[in-house]
Amino acid sequence: MLRGIRSGFIPLAVVTGLVLVSSCSSSTASAPAASKPTAPVDSTSGYAAPKCTRPAAKVPEFKGHGKDTTQVDVTSFDGTIIRAHWFPNPQATDTTKFPTVLKGPGWSQPGDVNIASRGDGIFGDLNIANLWDAGYNVLTWDPRGFGKSGGVVSTNDPKHEGRDTQVLVDWVARQPGVELDRPGDPRMGMVGGSYGGDIQFVLAALDCRVDAVVPTIAWHSLGTSLYKADTVKQGWADQLYGFAADRELDPHITSAHESGDATGTISAADRAWFLSRGPGKLIEKVHIPTLIVQGTVDTLFTLDEAVTNYGILARAGVPVSMIWFCGGHGVCLTKAGDPAVAGDAAVAWLARYVQRDESGPVGAGFSTVDQNGDRFEAEKFPAASGSPVRANGLGTLNLVETTVEKAAPVDGAPSAVLGGVAGSITPARATNGVDVDIPFTDSTMVLGAPSLSLTYSGTVAAGPRPERVFAQIVDPATGLVLGNQITPIKVTLDGSTHTVTVPLEMVVFSATPGAKLTLQLVATTTAYAQPRLGGSVAFSKISVVLPTVTGMQAR
Repeated sequence: MLRGIRSGFIPLAVVTGLVLVSSCSSSTASAPAASKPTAPVDSTSGYAAPKCTRPAAKVPEFKGHGKDTTQVDVTSFDGTIIRAHWFPNPQATDTTKFPTVLKGPGWSQPGDVNIASRGDGIFGDLNIANLWDAGYNVLTWDPRGFGKSGGVVSTNDPKHEGRDTQVLVDWVARQPGVELDRPGDPRMGMVGGSYGGDIQFVLAALDCRVDAVVPTIAWHSLGTSLYKADTVKQGWADQLYGFAADRELDPHITSAHESGDATGTISAADRAWFLSRGPGKLIEKVHIPTLIVQGTVDTLFTLDEAVTNYGILARAGVPVSMIWFCGGHGVCLTKAGDPAVAGDAAVAWLARYVQRDESGPVGAGFSTVDQNGDRFEAEKFPAASGSPVRANGLGTLNLVETTVEKAAPVDGAPSAVLGGVAGSITPARATNGVDVDIPFTDSTMVLGAPSLSLTYSGTVAAGPRPERVFAQIVDPATGLVLGNQITPIKVTLDGSTHTVTVPLEMVVFSATPGAKLTLQLVATTTAYAQPRLGGSVAFSKISVVLPTVTGMQAR
């Protein structure tokens, strides 16, 4: 299944392809399309393509660039010029037509124009040449405000970047060699990571002409991803703002950045702006087959973002699968397993739901990789649960800067392509935290969000920064934080006793009899903004519960 056709070449758009921060709605759409066929696309599941009833729009204004036929300036709904890059399949002619894939880039990056590379990319993205091989035309583009596109960066706003992509679909529908379902309605899918992953959800919610999507390392909400527990994820926020600081940004982006650096929090107005940037509730309007690809060590858009999207789609009866791999916005410090899994799955997904070829499998409904590089799969997420693993403890945490003992990658870990970006903001084992040991007596697979309950009292000086502590789980055998994940926890440090119960970030870990993990409570982290310091917190009870599964099968 086209295994091994993705290259080891990692373009800049992938290395820094990060993001800051279904029915059809005709009110904001620029390019309504004619009806999709209503016959089942997949006879094994009974899935039928959603009906698409909007009439075809006129051809958008566009301008080519001389002999470089791949470069096209398309005029968007509000007059903004969007630079598109058109790569028709080399076999396409006026009579030999192919379906089309739109491939969005990462935050701050222009559209992909590399047509030479094949092989395994770090994000599992499909390169242009891969998509040609699989039988597609390809359109990439510079999102609004980036590359050679005009306009103000609005962070995948449905009313701006969402409508821009609709106009691009209008343009594709009028090109030779493009397979159509109806006039103005190209047979099409979408791929892309991060910013280019999220725009797939946005467009699929706005425009019923999209047939299937493969969003990679995308988010559900910029509230839960960038501001979990109302705490600025400053490590990533500073990196991402720096990537785009020379562009024309919406004022809310700059305001949130400055406030986050100064106080560790953002205003209610800025938070509301980011929450409106989707997909959020737009996921409820996505009704097309969706393959979600997310990274177990993604510290920007953590596994919970993917699980939220998956759950909404699954409950609505949408064909949806989910793959977790050791990568994303982060550094894989453990064994990663087969790097071709995500890319192969994307090719199979597009074949089934865009090309409508039922001859090949689309794989399990859910699969993941553990710290040993071993892959496990289940019919759906969540898999059948097992007996939880519990541990208790207590201790006092001095609210001073955390000191850490960074661990080296294990033997066999992949090269840290994002090491220069994510390495300095990756959580590490603390030497001055409060530790609670979690022993294992049996072979167990931990998978999901641990639950942490704290009974505590403490004091800290007044100040503008928030009152927070942070929780992470460490594998003493390697010295690594599980999934590089750390969770901010709101605390009230007024001298009284309080109790709080929170879910931690999702993790995956295969334990053997006699293994041990360590929960750590720490005062600061490079991942999040610094909270108030100078006091202490006495934890009279620490209770951690690790979820386990029994329904995962080794692949």
